Amino acid sequence: MGNPNILDDVFEKFVNCAKLFKDREVLRHDYLPEKLPHREDQIRVLGQAVAPVLKDARCSNIFLYGKTGTGKTAVAKFVLSHLESKAKEYGAPVKFCYVNCRMTGSEYRVFASLSQSLGLSIPFTGLSVGEVFDRFRNGLDASRTIFIVVLDEIDALIKDRGDGILYELTRINEALHKSKVSIIGISNDLRLKEFLDPRVFSSLSEEEMVFRPYDASELRNILLERSKLSFYDGCLSEPALSICSALAAAEHGDARRALDLLRVAGEVAERNGSPLITEEHVRDAEKHIEHNKVVEALKNLTLHSKLVLLSVYHLNKASGTNATTGEIYDVYNELCGELGVSLLTQRRLGTLINELDVMGLLNSKVVSMGRYGRTKKIRLEISRTLIQDVFGSDERLSRMIKYEPKLLSKNTHNRH
Repeated sequence: MGNPNILDDVFEKFVNCAKLFKDREVLRHDYLPEKLPHREDQIRVLGQAVAPVLKDARCSNIFLYGKTGTGKTAVAKFVLSHLESKAKEYGAPVKFCYVNCRMTGSEYRVFASLSQSLGLSIPFTGLSVGEVFDRFRNGLDASRTIFIVVLDEIDALIKDRGDGILYELTRINEALHKSKVSIIGISNDLRLKEFLDPRVFSSLSEEEMVFRPYDASELRNILLERSKLSFYDGCLSEPALSICSALAAAEHGDARRALDLLRVAGEVAERNGSPLITEEHVRDAEKHIEHNKVVEALKNLTLHSKLVLLSVYHLNKASGTNATTGEIYDVYNELCGELGVSLLTQRRLGTLINELDVMGLLNSKVVSMGRYGRTKKIRLEISRTLIQDVFGSDERLSRMIKYEPKLLSKNTHNRH
């Protein structure tokens, strides 16, 4: 048992020290503010796009693109919550369901969420995806509604599971008699088209909206508005506010990152017993967040993405040079065999490599091999020790870290 006095001191100090936070929830990602600065145009365009449902007509399917933290989710939720109250006013049978595909993770669970929002009960597991889909479709038709489905971070689901779910949802209206469905897809990846079947893509993106990143002065406004709600007056210094905005703008205008920086800087200041959040606290917060961001990203990867990363890790460790897609596939194949997991195709593997590249965990660049054509060379962008630390705590993966791929050991034949 540790010394309870230490904790008494910690808690006493926290309770008695200068109070900075009035309401820290305001700085969280999922907080929906009363107004969304610098997104008036997007709100108007999306509002016009969904307005037909108030007159009992299906609205077009809409696709919202933009990097993380550009306000896509906030705008969609903002417009739809207003639409919902208007629909009640007019007696229009409109319902909407918001699903975050990265959190939900599988087609089964997406359809289960949609069904639950219509009041149908679906068991957590045990049915086939087709069965859940049929129940959803029948329940929906019986409910006589115009149903707007918001699929957020849809890129995560498609890269992991393919576009089957979108195919089903874009075709569903053909089978409905008394209800209608419209889809609002939200993607952080602007190249989503590459992952989709052209037919699915054309029916999905009847309208498209691109959200550009915020610039430093817009971020400063957003932070200023939120800081008034979250901190007591006079707790936030001007330089701290400016540097939060500048750092987040440099990092492609990500408002979430700016809010994270501000929140963590407040927590650092609070821990240090400082009555004022300074530039120094923001710098500390940045170091803290950077590390956590990579660790979180690694933990949240799907199993196959982790195995791709481990394949590059082994190739890198064995030869110290950059790997090619073919080499990665061979090692990946072997790791899957060891774990008894079914393989993805080489094409899907290429997709996962691109995804890890976008996340900054791998770096892949196309190199010309003279008359032998071009090839992709792939290397790790993060340290091998970080991979050992994060994957080492997972029983199956820690085995794969220690595992020596037979392909890579020079004396292959002696080992069999």
